[in-house]
Amino acid sequence: MAEKFINKGNFISNLPKIYGIYTGGFLVFIILMAIAEANGMTAKTIGILFVAFTVCIYAIIGYISRTVQVDAYYVAGRQVPTVFNGMATAADWMSGASFVAMAGGIYFGGYTYMAFLVGWTGGYVLVSSLLAPYLRKFGCYTVPDFIGTRYGGNFARFCAVVVLTLASFTYVTAQINATGTIAARALGIPFELGVWVGLISILLCSMLGGMRAVTWTQVAQYIVLIIAYLIPIFWIGSKMGNPFPHLMLGDEVARIGDLESQFGLVKNAAADVKAAGVPGGLKSISVAHSAVPEGGMAAWKFISLALCMMVGTASLPHILMRYFTTPSVKAARKSVAWSLFFIAILYTSAPMLATLSKLSLIDPSLATGIIGKDISAVMAIDWVQAWTAQKQAFIADFNGDGVLQLNEWFMRGDVVVLSTPEIAGLPYVISGLVAAGGMAAAMSTADGLILAIANALSHDIYYKIIDPKADVRKRLLVARALLIIIGAFGAYIASMRITSILGAVAWAFDFAMSGLFFPLILGVWWKRATRQGAIAGMIAGLASGTAYLIYVYPKFMGNPAWLGIDHLRFGIIGASVCLVVMVVVSLMTPEPDKATQNMVDEVRIPSGKTILGKQH
Repeated sequence: MAEKFINKGNFISNLPKIYGIYTGGFLVFIILMAIAEANGMTAKTIGILFVAFTVCIYAIIGYISRTVQVDAYYVAGRQVPTVFNGMATAADWMSGASFVAMAGGIYFGGYTYMAFLVGWTGGYVLVSSLLAPYLRKFGCYTVPDFIGTRYGGNFARFCAVVVLTLASFTYVTAQINATGTIAARALGIPFELGVWVGLISILLCSMLGGMRAVTWTQVAQYIVLIIAYLIPIFWIGSKMGNPFPHLMLGDEVARIGDLESQFGLVKNAAADVKAAGVPGGLKSISVAHSAVPEGGMAAWKFISLALCMMVGTASLPHILMRYFTTPSVKAARKSVAWSLFFIAILYTSAPMLATLSKLSLIDPSLATGIIGKDISAVMAIDWVQAWTAQKQAFIADFNGDGVLQLNEWFMRGDVVVLSTPEIAGLPYVISGLVAAGGMAAAMSTADGLILAIANALSHDIYYKIIDPKADVRKRLLVARALLIIIGAFGAYIASMRITSILGAVAWAFDFAMSGLFFPLILGVWWKRATRQGAIAGMIAGLASGTAYLIYVYPKFMGNPAWLGIDHLRFGIIGASVCLVVMVVVSLMTPEPDKATQNMVDEVRIPSGKTILGKQH
């Protein structure tokens, strides 16, 4: 019944009404929670209800969208309208890193971390102009599907699957990490248990309906996450006298600079931090983080990080897959524009949230400020007790004067957004809303990532290489089993906290650009690119990038970074090697046959029938 309903045109035409009712219902739920809090409902109950309510809605959408059709499972039947595909892509894109960790990075790192915003947004220019319409014209189900068909041979397809799996898996561990952080705070459970709660929530959305279920749940998740992100900003801004704080960002950043200079700093060398027992991963506020750094190396670090994020964006398979779901090539291009619009709403707000959060914490003129106050009084504050109990915050009285200084307050960057409503003294219902929004952001991206890995393994390895005669039922059974296995392994790795959420996301971008960017770009734009060149480029790019990461990452070998290219930027090494090797090997080997070259010419025509047609 659900299959027939979703496949009918009336479902697509009624999407504005359906999601309008959904949005109204969610706002009513927020109001009901506010009334319940005013009447004595506990914070823990509110947190549980927010997470449970939204996850149940996503699970219901996932169940209704269940399918046994290959087209529907892999590419949502290629019938997703441009506006809604833009919302789904934005949700897919605005991951736990964007929602939970990015504002925290700006909070502690200031200007330098704006490179994430520039790179992630600019990457969509590359997607729109160089890849999305042409991959849609090709008519593939997955990114390795394009690589395997464009270059020919199963080994090229296999290499693409390896790169996709490594990049997407690194990314998905960050999202499960984010869901664990949120679930731990909202439900009052240990982080290690929270990651498994997050995984189960993720699988409920994607297992039965594949890309179709993920698409419609991601639209619902976008609505939740954007409401959850914007309400605290406008509320806190209003409390500070700026109902539209975005317009006053420059003044507020200058105010933070003055406050940071005003408070004296206490010596807290690495040895003192260790002696104080500060848990790993926690950071203290330091002077002038908000200022723009000067010098050639500072500029290079900003540009190189933005470059990695931009090129990585255009290489990530779970993002490119979203444009396989549109009805036409023209719709794919329009969909990218809508994606940018919906993403920009949050990305222009992240610096504002970081700024308001820091002001709420350090401005002595505000009732919420804790810097310069008696440490015993600060430790008695409910939200401080809650976050220190979760080992997400820490106070170290280095000089023993009993007064909290700027760099005696330590906090994990991943919880800045989640803690901001409490820091700013907002009702706990807003904290519950933000937790639900962060959960939606992490779940939406994790859904897309796990699906990208499972689809590549089931379609490109199992169906295309191992068992080409497998029927639809067996193919979908394998895909769903892989979803569970990959998700469980991701939850296990996430529980180990090898790196921060933002760090893991940066690694994913670097892995993707190291092995996939130039094989994809040259596959569309250079007819002379050969199978041997693509294979050599993918292997050499991924191997060199990974080797450099191991060489430079402090927890592995920790050698000095070459020209400022640290573990967040190793994709520059991998992609450069990939390009050189791919071009050299392609020129040394016979050019592709005439049929392949004609196919490449046809891909670049932005109209007409898809290349693969019904070959799947």
